[in-house]
Amino acid sequence: MDKTTKVVDLEKVVIKFAGDSGDGMQLTGSQFTDTSALLGNDLATFPDFPAEIRAPQGTVAGVSGFQIHIGRIDINTPGDIADVLVAMNPAALKANKKSIKKGGTIIVNIDSFTKRDLEKAGYENSPLEDNSFEGYNIIEAPITKLTRETLKDSGLDGKSVGRSKNMFALGIVYWMFNRPMDQTEQFLKKKFEKKPEVVEANIKVMHAGYNFADTIEALPSSYTVLSANLRKGTYRNVMGNQATAWGFLAAAERANKELFLGSYPITPASDILHELAKHKNLGVKTFQAEDEIAGICSAIGASFTGSLAITTTSGPGLALKGEALGLAIMTELPLVVVDVQRGGPSTGLPTKTEQSDLFQALYGRNGESPAVILASSTPANCFDWSYMASKITLEHNTPVVLLSDGYLGNGAEPWNIKSTKDMPSITPNIATEGEEYLPYKRDDRTLARELALPGTKGMEHRLGGLEKEDITGNVSYDGDNHEKMCRIREEKINRIANILPKQEVFGKEKGDLLVVGWGGTHGSLYSAVEKLQKEGLNISLSQFNYINPLPKNTAEIFNNFKKIVVCELNNGQFVNYLRMKNQGVIFNQYNKLQGLPFTTSELEDYFKTLLKN
Repeated sequence: MDKTTKVVDLEKVVIKFAGDSGDGMQLTGSQFTDTSALLGNDLATFPDFPAEIRAPQGTVAGVSGFQIHIGRIDINTPGDIADVLVAMNPAALKANKKSIKKGGTIIVNIDSFTKRDLEKAGYENSPLEDNSFEGYNIIEAPITKLTRETLKDSGLDGKSVGRSKNMFALGIVYWMFNRPMDQTEQFLKKKFEKKPEVVEANIKVMHAGYNFADTIEALPSSYTVLSANLRKGTYRNVMGNQATAWGFLAAAERANKELFLGSYPITPASDILHELAKHKNLGVKTFQAEDEIAGICSAIGASFTGSLAITTTSGPGLALKGEALGLAIMTELPLVVVDVQRGGPSTGLPTKTEQSDLFQALYGRNGESPAVILASSTPANCFDWSYMASKITLEHNTPVVLLSDGYLGNGAEPWNIKSTKDMPSITPNIATEGEEYLPYKRDDRTLARELALPGTKGMEHRLGGLEKEDITGNVSYDGDNHEKMCRIREEKINRIANILPKQEVFGKEKGDLLVVGWGGTHGSLYSAVEKLQKEGLNISLSQFNYINPLPKNTAEIFNNFKKIVVCELNNGQFVNYLRMKNQGVIFNQYNKLQGLPFTTSELEDYFKTLLKN
């Protein structure tokens, strides 16, 4: 780096990479993420890509983005708006005009601002020439031209050369933020180990971008973001779906169970299947089913034979699994259903985040079919909640629905690697050979029945979807028995509240305003509440992970605040559930259904309004 270049130390910064779906923005963003994680930054990411992978090139509909927030302080969200935007074409610039901070730096691939490209993006004239971005620091980089020039003697075809331009952009941003390139070099060598010419080309282009940034006068400063003061431990960067899969691996080891996953691939849950399929050496069995129903039915079979059984899906798939899930509830088998939520209804917004399925998880089955409902709240703690879902299902012999979402599943953050021996014990509720076995005899405390493993002598019994007689397990058509069994199954779920920890409050336990959230809204809500607390406002936060049953002190918390507002990325599913469970309590609500997470600024403004009125 030129010795005259000024280096500015930043507390935090938000960077967004945006371009066509084929421009490699997700790869570019993930590489910047991994490099920053290795440097010890705290971070949060938000991949934002279209459902129509083959949307017309150069159009706003086909723009793919990746936003990353890094800092030397605690980072809880990917940030509201970006300090730096990398726009690979006019469409990316247009789609993200609202996403860049006034006065921020915009790096544009000027080679893509041709008349044809501008028209495809809906521009009559170049926005770089009509004062549309007055006040921004615009860096016009001939990325396509310089990439071609760098690789003119590489022997690669034109298409392969074009694919490398994202590395040029990455090199520019690496220079801006004093990031080393060696991690990405190692990644490229591994990813394209059978194509050394591609490895060489991408590394060469990345260095060319770095050198370009080092030599142009438009970038008088570079920036550095020092390591965060993270809790002592060994960290790695982890995505939510990956963490979910690892939580199941840890639970299976702790419970001394084989792990079985039966699933149909569905966005955005597919990566859990992909991740677990890598670990056959750990005894994991994965079955890619032909449809959603086959996926859950295979998992029910695996559960009956003694495995830790998992099925994964999203909202449309959960609808298809409803009848089979009811069977698992009635037969009282351990089963975890992971629902990585997306915008609905129907196919809806398969690549966009939303808390769309809470009502379906709670009530989306025929008859009286209560299930335990849990919700992850950060990419890293997806590990903890898949582990907890496994513990509850194996110890209480009842299905558990674990709600994640697209924001958590595809987002990433540093994760403190855990040791299995330090995790809570898991004791599967299995009948012991030699005892008199009655299929529906229950534990007096929990009402859980014992699971009899097939082939165990003296434990033969009827299985299936017909109602069973209490204690004996014989098929029963008696009305009184049916009502009794329905009430027992519900009470069994309710009693799980006895083992749950108390619901926590961030801030004062009594006050003017309690913000309530659940699942993946945690980062945004926490950041907004924390900021207002620092301003001296009497505001607290309670984020729910245990949904059904609710923690036993829930009502007590609500009664300690003058106002309560429930914030969620749907039209009010959790707030209406709370109204049903806490009659007489007045709940305000703040809802968003845009396929995007809350921004901290919009929450702050709303909370201030509530506190004033």
